[in-house]
Amino acid sequence: MRETVFTNAAIVTSDRVVSGTLTLRDGLIADVSEGRSSLPGAIDCDGDFLLPGLVELHTDNLEHHFTPRPGVLWDGLSAAIAHDAAVATSGITTVLDALAVGDVRQDSNRISHLVTMVEAIAEAGSQRVLRVDHLLHLRCEISYASLIETYDRFAAMPALRLVSIMDHTPGQRQFAKLDQYYLYYKGKFGFTDQEMTGFIDLQIANQQAYSAANRKAIVARCHEAGIPLASHDDASAEHVDEAAADGMVIAEFPTTVEAARLSKAAGMKVLMGAPNLVRGGSHSGNVSAVDLARQGLLEIISSDYIPSSLMTSVFLLHRKHGMALPEAVAKASLIPAQAIGLTDRGEIAPAKRGDVVRVSEVGSVPVVREVWVEGARVA
Repeated sequence: MRETVFTNAAIVTSDRVVSGTLTLRDGLIADVSEGRSSLPGAIDCDGDFLLPGLVELHTDNLEHHFTPRPGVLWDGLSAAIAHDAAVATSGITTVLDALAVGDVRQDSNRISHLVTMVEAIAEAGSQRVLRVDHLLHLRCEISYASLIETYDRFAAMPALRLVSIMDHTPGQRQFAKLDQYYLYYKGKFGFTDQEMTGFIDLQIANQQAYSAANRKAIVARCHEAGIPLASHDDASAEHVDEAAADGMVIAEFPTTVEAARLSKAAGMKVLMGAPNLVRGGSHSGNVSAVDLARQGLLEIISSDYIPSSLMTSVFLLHRKHGMALPEAVAKASLIPAQAIGLTDRGEIAPAKRGDVVRVSEVGSVPVVREVWVEGARVA
């Protein structure tokens, strides 16, 4: 029998904060009780918080480790291990690595390195060098000509737990304002004005040629396989109606209050980026996650491109915006887990996985001190 006892801790359950003792046994949570334990070997947490391990549904962090600079491709296994370490030390114990199937450019790193990234995570897992549980989220760019054949290479993987439908065509969704699209991609790719005009024309042509058929095919495949679907960057009632008709369960990064409100009313869980919360607004000029939280529309938080922002945003919602800590924690643990059918984790409760994070606050900064996954310390 493998047992770990934590005491003198502020234990965050799904509905309250318990000052007391938490016991892990054989990889599972065995007991939560009030008061201190006198057992020899019990870990004295000095009043620190014990949270359930965070569940991350959408992070681009793996891509950043593969291509840390333009034109630089890092070793696959090393990149996977570094990504995993960053995630683990941020208090994330289950991560869906979000990898793009298709992009706005046919020669992008996302396309050329996709297979390498998937294989690297699989190899790291088989070599038992990963600290946390890695699953797969495929982000399907429906205007991509080769989307279906590329998606089908990964469709049968057991790790695939979420598929999102994306459309980054200029003039709608994330880039409803064409001037923002123009500035963003011109700066990103170093285009001249003439090249940028041609680029925009190409994106619109690709959408007209491929998007409708690709969307229909991906949605059908996911329903047949029982894989949850997410919409992406919905901006209007029309977008939300389309997502609801396609049976999507998550609304990723809605760009307007209207889209968020209608998505929630349609039964989708509204997901927003933790960097948006921490910064106090969207870097793309879209709706603020804080505004959605204040209106009761924010249900899931994602670290997006900064793993540490997930824990920061949880405590920010609690300390700055007055949200009860169990509610804030659930948005980064229990609710995302439930949204994709992971019923064995996401909360501190008997018989759940022993995924636990010890957190203290240094000033206004939550600091991850220690992390356990299935009862084993990993950080």
